[in-house]
Formats: sequence, C-alpha cells, structure tokens
Amino acid sequence: METNSKYFLPAAVIFAGLFIGGAIIWNNFHPVATGSGGVAGTGAAGTGVDIKDVNTAGEPFIGDANAPVTIAFWSDFQCPYCKSFETGGVPQITTPAALPTIIKNYVDTGKARVVFKDFAFLGNDSITAAEYGRAVWKLYPEQYFAWRTAMYNAQDQEGDQGFGNTSSIDKLDTTIKGLDAAKIAADVTLNKATYDAAAEANKAEGATLGINATPSFIIGTKLIQGARPYSAFQPIIDALLK
Repeated sequence: METNSKYFLPAAVIFAGLFIGGAIIWNNFHPVATGSGGVAGTGAAGTGVDIKDVNTAGEPFIGDANAPVTIAFWSDFQCPYCKSFETGGVPQITTPAALPTIIKNYVDTGKARVVFKDFAFLGNDSITAAEYGRAVWKLYPEQYFAWRTAMYNAQDQEGDQGFGNTSSIDKLDTTIKGLDAAKIAADVTLNKATYDAAAEANKAEGATLGINATPSFIIGTKLIQGARPYSAFQPIIDALLK
C-alpha cells in the first residue's frame, strides 16, 4: 500500500499539470496570475465594457487616428498567445494569426485602428520590452509596428530566459531599418521610470476593465480574451461600422 501511494501522488500532480496546460492551450490565452491583475478568463467575447472608457492618448497605434473603430489590445511581448495572434508561428497553437487579416481588411482601409496597451506580467523581460516599445514609439513611430513584429518573431522561451533582455533587444534593433539602436537604448535608460509607470498604468487599467488574460481586446462594448480567430473579430467590427 505504501509503495502504491508513493507513486500515486507524483503521477496525479503530473496529470493535473498536463490537464491545466492543455486547457490553457485549448483556450488560446495566457491567464494572469493572481496579484497581477486577476485569474484566468474564458477566451470568449463578453460585454460590460466600453472602448470610450479606455485611455488611448499617447499609446502606440496603427491605422488612421480618426478611424471609426478602435481596437484596444493588451499584450505581453513574452506571451506566446500574443505572438500567435500577431504573427503566428507558435507550434502548440493552431489558431491562425488574426491580426494580419484585421490589418488588411480594416486598418489599411481606414476603418479601424489598433491601439497597443501593455500588460507586462511574465517577468523582467516583459517590462524591458514594454520600455523599449515606448522608446521606439516616441522616437520612430513609423517603424514601431515593424519593430513590434520583429520582437514577436524573435520570441523564444517564455519569461526571463533566452530572448528579451536589454542586450538581445539592442542587438535586434540594429537589424531594423530606420532605427538607431544606441539612441533607443539611451532613451530607455533616461526615461525608464516614466515608461515603467505608463506600462503599469496600462496593466492597472486593464484589470479594472476585467482583463485577466493576454492577449485581450476591447472593441466597442465587447471584451475578447485569447488568440481568437479572425471570425471572432469580424462581426463585432462590422456591426460597429454599420
């Protein structure tokens, strides 16, 4: 009896871990740990929010500033589900990247803009990336989205391991046309406290709006959580354009 019990508990723990991990992958979102803004969300669209309550002033965005539809998008550069939504290329997530199609059909046509909000909660590399994102937006707004895409393409292991620290981002910046990597690094050093405060304000705002997973979106009066397919966004945007 003792022998069976000795092996039963570790096996149960492993099974539970695999089940939870599988559930997270199935729902295509990264739950925010308690204390970082909430608990796991459902990944479905919900109501009870309003884009009018989202502070978009000064935040990075793509599209026409006066587009009739605004999509507020909270993300973490270390989050694989955020990468899946933006660029794809995450082996364990099969949902096609939705952002390229949203850009093609709505952003490039002047119908919508995407406003990028920080929800940096996966470690120090998440915070560092948020700082660099704000520096790039301040200094080189026209290159911001190319930089953002390059960041997700370079993403490897989640959290503070592999790509994502200061030196690796500095190296990446040298490869992006139109960026002065040294100037960006100097700006981050000079304005670190300001950028950290702005990113933290983004995260706190998201938490008050019910955002508890990345990626998350507010469009009109709808909240979407998870790397959802394009079909989850299209009817919401189309309804707002009518």
